[in-house]
Amino acid sequence: MGDASEAREPASDRSLLCAGERVLLLDAKERRYLLTLRIDASFHTHAGILEHNDLIGTPEGSTVLGSTGRRFVVVRPTLADAVLKMPRGAQVIYPKDLAAILMEADIFPGVRVLEAGVGSGALSMALLRAGADVVGYELREDFADRASKNVSDLVGEGSSYRIEIRDIYEGIDERGLDRVVLDLPEPWRVVPHAAVALRSGGIICAYLPTINQTHQLRQALEASAFGMARTLEVLHRTWHIEDRSVRPDHRMVGHTGFITTARLLMPLVTEDGNS
Repeated sequence: MGDASEAREPASDRSLLCAGERVLLLDAKERRYLLTLRIDASFHTHAGILEHNDLIGTPEGSTVLGSTGRRFVVVRPTLADAVLKMPRGAQVIYPKDLAAILMEADIFPGVRVLEAGVGSGALSMALLRAGADVVGYELREDFADRASKNVSDLVGEGSSYRIEIRDIYEGIDERGLDRVVLDLPEPWRVVPHAAVALRSGGIICAYLPTINQTHQLRQALEASAFGMARTLEVLHRTWHIEDRSVRPDHRMVGHTGFITTARLLMPLVTEDGNS
């Protein structure tokens, strides 16, 4: 019997990059390139050519050389990387806001979510990665097709995700939903439908670019069965830290949108049966 203290080789090394995987390349100037590894394919850049075969089987985090000797670091993309670099038709929700939406809407494994509209699929990706079961309503078929492709590329086939080509302003078929998450221009028109589709205690969450839209939504929520409404925005500032130079970066991701949430509440019923 071998020594139990000896290191054991893992059954598979998850650090190794495989054909069919998405990878992110960073050059010396930290420019980022997103690509899918294919056998015998090549990646052409101003800094030289990289053969995919030289990346397949390489440990994630490796530094590889292009045909001109330029260096590239290769890693698997994070969700934030994928969102910012993926093909898009509609403007995507920024990663800073995606993270806040997951927290504000309290997304967890198995939660049933209706999303409208899906745009390029950035919010769908975040919801699915958090373990939600998602159905999307989208008016434009080209957006729905692009979102499905982007989601499939990141999350893979077989996820609990489907998109219906339909107008959520006309109603919601689903019942007993846990969450309704909206990224569309007039979410106040969805409030009455969400009040029927959500279970008691369920959360509606809307993402809007302007305060005027947000104010109109809050007025609609105030006149509905929803309560506990709140609105926030997220400002994201990075820092420059190098030797003795420590300061905020000159550029920051400031206002992008307002996130509003509210919960569906049961009315108070008095002893005489009135609410």
